[in-house]
Amino acid sequence: MTAQLIDGKAVARRVREEVGRGVEKLVADGGTAPGLATVLIGEDPASEVYVRNKRRLCVEAGMQDLHRHLPGDVDQDAVAALLDELAADPAVSGILLQLPAPDHLDSEALITRIPAEKDVDGLTTANAGLLAQGRPGLRPCTPAGVMELLAEHGVELSGAEAVVVGRSVLVGKPMAQLLLAKNATVTMAHSRTRDLAAVCRRADVLVVAAGIQGLVGADAVKPGATVIDVGIHRGEDGLRGDVEFDAVAEVAGAITPVPGGVGPMTIAMLLANTLTAAKVQQGFGD
Repeated sequence: MTAQLIDGKAVARRVREEVGRGVEKLVADGGTAPGLATVLIGEDPASEVYVRNKRRLCVEAGMQDLHRHLPGDVDQDAVAALLDELAADPAVSGILLQLPAPDHLDSEALITRIPAEKDVDGLTTANAGLLAQGRPGLRPCTPAGVMELLAEHGVELSGAEAVVVGRSVLVGKPMAQLLLAKNATVTMAHSRTRDLAAVCRRADVLVVAAGIQGLVGADAVKPGATVIDVGIHRGEDGLRGDVEFDAVAEVAGAITPVPGGVGPMTIAMLLANTLTAAKVQQGFGD
């Protein structure tokens, strides 16, 4: 392996520690500790693990854990009523509806009930619009985490050629906009892009978030490029990403592992968003 390993665990730890200090300062300045309301519907094992980790790190950072758990057969109106209740509660700084929700629920309609100022996942159309216009707002956690990793490792983005593989609302689209805001020249690609490998080879910074295991191999990477793998897939041989790690690590200049790369950053940026939201709501914002 010739590529430098980008350690998401270490950067996430630093971000969480900074958030913890920020919470202490907010309280010392006369504010109240931020409250994070995670909303879990049903008994999906993966979602339960994700929410448990979010709650644990929320408490470690000095925040209030305001978790709510609803049965899997709950109806749309009941979930909407809970979100409205949390939206009106001044103790709640941030609301996170754990996705995916059960199939019988309209997740998009539920997300619209979360006020933009409490949308710590950055998923509402209001926050998406603020991002698109380059105005301040709460950013989606995973793309924000990728930007933190790139900054931590001194990756020069201004004038760089960046390729984002994947066009999801959660990652791909906001990722492209955040890179563009740092003056990168951005190409968005996806699973239907013609000659995807050739497009990817142009990238100084390659972010792969297509949700397809092993989509990007060594033939798709420019020598010395920075490769960020957002994908995560569980198989018989453990966790793998969208990038063929071993092969690409021989070509790239720097690369994130799976696990231990982007994943830890998502929760860290969720906590950072919750602190930001609390400061603004309490009149301590910039």
